[in-house]
Order: sequence, then C-alpha cells, then structure tokens
Amino acid sequence: MTRFFLALSFVFAVLCPSAPAHADQSDINAAARSVVRVVVIADDGDTVEVVGHGSGIVVAPDIILTNAHVVEPLAQDADLKLGVIPSQGETGYFARVLRYAPRTDLALLKLTEKGRLVPMTFTPVAVSDGAEVFAVGYPANVDIAQGLDFGDLISPITPVKTRGNVSGGRSAKKFETILHTAAIGGGNSGGPLLDACGRVIGVNSFGTLSDGSDSEFFFAVSVREVLKFLREADIKPRLSSSACRSLEDYDDSEAARAAAIERQRDAARRTAEGERMRAMIRAERRAQLEVMNERENGMALAALLLLLGFAGVGGTAWLIASGAKREYAIGAGAASAFLVIGSLLAWFSRPEISDIEARAEALLSDNAGAPAEGPPGETLVAGDLICTLDAERSRVTVSNGGDLAFAWSEQGCVSERTQYARTDQGEWARVLVPNEEDTVSVNRYDPETGVFRTERYLLPLSTMEKAREARGKYSAPKCEAGEDKVLELGSNQQTILDLLPARPNERLVYRCSIKP
Repeated sequence: MTRFFLALSFVFAVLCPSAPAHADQSDINAAARSVVRVVVIADDGDTVEVVGHGSGIVVAPDIILTNAHVVEPLAQDADLKLGVIPSQGETGYFARVLRYAPRTDLALLKLTEKGRLVPMTFTPVAVSDGAEVFAVGYPANVDIAQGLDFGDLISPITPVKTRGNVSGGRSAKKFETILHTAAIGGGNSGGPLLDACGRVIGVNSFGTLSDGSDSEFFFAVSVREVLKFLREADIKPRLSSSACRSLEDYDDSEAARAAAIERQRDAARRTAEGERMRAMIRAERRAQLEVMNERENGMALAALLLLLGFAGVGGTAWLIASGAKREYAIGAGAASAFLVIGSLLAWFSRPEISDIEARAEALLSDNAGAPAEGPPGETLVAGDLICTLDAERSRVTVSNGGDLAFAWSEQGCVSERTQYARTDQGEWARVLVPNEEDTVSVNRYDPETGVFRTERYLLPLSTMEKAREARGKYSAPKCEAGEDKVLELGSNQQTILDLLPARPNERLVYRCSIKP
C-alpha cells in the first residue's frame, strides 16, 4: 500500500503540475528582439522625411510580416521607399513588398540588401478568454513625447511593450481577430500580440474609437489568419505548440519530481533493509538447525567410532590370548587405533555454536535486499545513444524538440568530436555560442541518469557580443585531450555562464538510452 501511494504521488507531481505562473519578462524581451519599425520614406532629392510608419514581425532572417495598411502608401506613390529598422544593432535596411493582402490587413516585406534579423516564434494554440497578452511595437505618441527626430526614427531603438488581457468571442466581421486590452497606438500596427511565453498569437491591426470617456479596446489579426497567409506565401515560420508555462512552474514541478523520486528511493531502501533482516532471520534459523544437526551427528559418529574402537581393543586382546597369528592381532590393534582416532576427529570437528552467525551470513544471497541505485527508468548510459524529448519536463519556445542521437564516451566526448567539461554537480556541460544567431545554448549530460538537457538563452545583442568575445578568447580541446584540458575548458566556459541571466528562455529535457 505504501508503494502505491508513493507511486501515485510521483505521477501526480509530474503529470499534474501547478497552475501556470505569470509571464517571465525575459520571454517578452527576447521576443522584442524580433520586432522592427517599418518606415515609409519620401525623398525628393532635397529633403528626406518619414511619411508614415508601423511595426513588423521578423518571420525569417530577411522576411518581415506587417499590416497591409502600413505599406498602402507605396501602392499610391511609386517614388516612396520602404525601410526596416531593427530593435538592435547599428543600421536599418531597405525592403520591398513581397505579398499584399488588404482583405486580412497583412503584408510581407523582403529586405533588398544583406541583413540578418532574428525570427520570432508563432504558436497555433488557441488563446483562452482572459489570458494575459502583450503588445510590442513603436507607437507614434511615444516617439512624439520623446521628441524623436528623423535620425532617431531610422535608428535601432527598443520597442514599447504593454500588457493586457484577451476578451474572447468578439471577432471582427471581415476577418478573424482577437479582442484585447494591451494598449496600442498609431505606429503599433503590424506589431505582434504575444502570449505570456513571448510567442505570436496575432498581429495588432486597429483599435476602437474613444473620445476619452470610454475604455479602449484593440484588435489583432488572429494567428490562424496569419499562418494561412504565410502558407500561401510559402513561408514557414517558427512554430511552438507547447502549452505556455513559466520556467518557475517547471522548476516547481522538477522539485516535486525530485522529492517524489527521493521518497521512492527511501521506501526502496527501507523495503530492502526489511527484506534483508527477514532473510537474515531465516538464514540464522537454518544455520542453527544445520549446526545443531552437524554437532549431534558428529557426537553420534564419535561415540560409534569409540565403541567400535573399544570393541577392536577387546578383539585384539582376545586374539593375543588365544594364540592367533601375530599379524591378525596387529591388524586388529591398528584398526582399533584408527577407530579411536576417527572418534576424536569426529568429536573435535563438530561446528561450534559461535559458527552459527558466520554460516548465516554465508547463506544470504549476494543480491538479497540490495538497495535500488536510482529511480525507475534511470540507468548508467554511454555509447551510441538515442534521446527522446520529455515533453512534461521541457519548456519549448523556439525549437522543434525532435529526438537526438549521439555517441557518448566516459571521458565526456560527444560523437568523437565535441569535448564536454565536468561540473561540480557530476554532470558534463558544453556552452555553445554561435555566430549566426543571438542565442547561447548550454548542453548538459548526466551519464548516471541518462538525462540530457539543453537550455537556451535568447540574449540582447549587447550581451551576445560579450559572450562571443569571451568565447573567442579560448579554443575548445579535442576529445581525449586529458584531464587538465577538460578542467581548463570548464573554467573558460564559466566566463560565459557568468554573463547569462538566472533562467533560460527554453529548456529541453531528453531521456537517453543505448541504441538497440
């Protein structure tokens, strides 16, 4: 019964996590990296001015999604130019209209010069009524209040973020929209409406009219309309269908899981110890019976041999007295002596009472009652591995979460080419700082449990540049380079880890097993 309740508590802790916590601001900040200002520029040769602007969402390194009405002036004046200003960096880019759909108020832009922007993640999961949402973009009233000039409007600058809630069941008639209260203004058009995990659930388009006495509400083109529009343009955005849960919620679930596993281990140890005690009692009883039987048998044998020896002595005396041949008498005497000696050996070779305990230990099976070394399903794993995503323990925001396959050596080498460093927690870790994306990944593997973790940090450009600078100061050792090189790698990686925020934006947990 105890095992049943322990198993039930473990299943409940893992499969029935607590209610999702509030959004982590780092997720919204990470998403803001992919929000751009879209500017329509007039240049008559003498003066250059911004005649209109909106916001946009990066869906590919050179593709931007925005509202159709943001770029509508270009259809009326072919001399106007279109610019895309990212939220970070040092410059903007010229672009052209790739696709235009005024019915759903959507448009796609493509950079006309070389640039590399950070794509955003979309989610097809329907947003629930009352859900917390965030609008990100470039409202003109903020620009005016700040006193921004033309140079500021065409320079990278952080977008504005506002928070609100969804009011379900009130879509616009012309196309599917999401009604919400996250404040937007002129200039927010084309910017994203995000869920609490920083994923796009809509494209902000318009708001209600108010004379200042009424509450204002806002509409975003629904993600269903957006994904259909992107499919028609043969654009495949990043998608995440996972439930939106905060990392704090996942950490709480992990703590509950670890506690449940520890309770299982304690119960297994107690059960094993109880079984060992019962086995010891049975072994002692058996050993006691065996020792007593052997002692009694030894006494009986000694007595029998002694009686036969005495009889032999008597027979020897009779042979001598009757004048029998000397050889017969000598033989009878020798036999009598052997019988007496055998009697003494039988007596003194009996087991002692003190031998019972040692014999009981010997009777115990080597594996009887051995405590479990780990929770169910966790084994020492090395060699050619296949690793499957544990969806319940993973927070997927920007990855596809597919299975992994790699070879692991006991020296911390992956597939004979990537050396990992040993951590104080007994895991092996490798920090990856790519040049092609603004994300730092920290991979960890624990060969004792077969758990592989990837944590991704979606960083602002300033932090990413520091991480790349730190990574450029050392060279990772080759596999089998020796313990000293592995320790040096761990020290070098720590300089990058010190730059990272307390929590990642994404955590993928895999269960690894040896390939069949």
